[in-house]
Amino acid sequence: MAIKVYLKSGKDLPLRRFHPWVFSGAVSRLEGTPADGDIVEVLDRAGVLLGVGHYHNGSIAVRVLSFEATDLADPAFWTHQLRNALRVRQQLGLAGSVYTDCYRLVHGEGDGLSGLIVDMYGSVAVVQCHSIGMHRQRELIVSALCNVFGAGLTAVYDKSVESLPNHYAAEVQNNYLWGQAETPFLVRENGVQFGVDWVTGQKTGFFLDQRENRSLLQRYVAGKSVLNTFCYTGGFSAYALQAGAKLVHSVDVSAKAMELSNQHALWSATEGAEHEGFTEDVLRFLQHQERVYDVVVVDPPAYAKTMDKRHNAVQGYKRLNTAAIQRVAPGGLLFTFSCSQVVDRDLFYHTIVAAALEAGRPAKVLHHLTQGPDHPVSLFHPEGAYLKGIVVGFD
Repeated sequence: MAIKVYLKSGKDLPLRRFHPWVFSGAVSRLEGTPADGDIVEVLDRAGVLLGVGHYHNGSIAVRVLSFEATDLADPAFWTHQLRNALRVRQQLGLAGSVYTDCYRLVHGEGDGLSGLIVDMYGSVAVVQCHSIGMHRQRELIVSALCNVFGAGLTAVYDKSVESLPNHYAAEVQNNYLWGQAETPFLVRENGVQFGVDWVTGQKTGFFLDQRENRSLLQRYVAGKSVLNTFCYTGGFSAYALQAGAKLVHSVDVSAKAMELSNQHALWSATEGAEHEGFTEDVLRFLQHQERVYDVVVVDPPAYAKTMDKRHNAVQGYKRLNTAAIQRVAPGGLLFTFSCSQVVDRDLFYHTIVAAALEAGRPAKVLHHLTQGPDHPVSLFHPEGAYLKGIVVGFD
């Protein structure tokens, strides 16, 4: 007998509008005793089925994967969902491209699979589960990937420990669910070559969400000097060098990331270009650096993941961007980003305004930026739009 979650009167509207989260405060009663990750049916007060999803004893009580009667234990459901996701990436010109063989195949709620991320690196799928329910169904996910890609898939790696609830993550390990692959694994993004290490790297090994923004950078850097802060493995640096930048400085606190960044720079540099990596704290580097650059990139990790940390995050973004703006040459550009979901687009914009005022620099906005289209946002789940950025020009 299916476990049922009944909602309070008036709390069913979000699901009727296809929002995939049921918050604990909306739950009236349970029929059955669900464990974390169990499949449950969600019903309104009158007993009308609203959706099926994964249960969790927490703030988000249910992540809904279907808004109609569906057997989530049926392999056909997962194959259907992944085929739909692949079709979108084919429409985007990513899957099957000779210039780009790395992209996000599944972006959680944007692809109707709340709690699941799947990134493709050539013939390898890296899976990251953000919910216990999704992780418990990883064998079905692997089977669906094999069905969808056939001989085009050589390995599936599970990189979920860092994204799962702590009490559950303590009992699991990141490992290969199917096949094997050596890392760093070589991929191409818009013709730029990178080595990706999903075993020891952050997230799934590479920040695929910045693809379009890295490409935009190339419009502005030929013959210019570029500073790439929080460079990680040097995505923006490699793009800048390939586009003819004369000088690129990359800064990151991680020595291992800098190792790959230097390698990527070597692969991408045009004749006469100079690259230097600095393994140190970014804010310290900016405050002690005297030279200015034609283009400065600021792409920090999330400064806040919860609302109670938002004020401190905003102050951190302001200090960081004030220091970065002081390193932009007259006539230069600042590419600046935030991936903190609790810092919305308007708040981020006004934080950069405050930083420019603090630095005493007149400025103009040239571009508003976001995540790439392989990181789609459900029309009914705007929370999925996490990456925001602007390109600011200075006189």
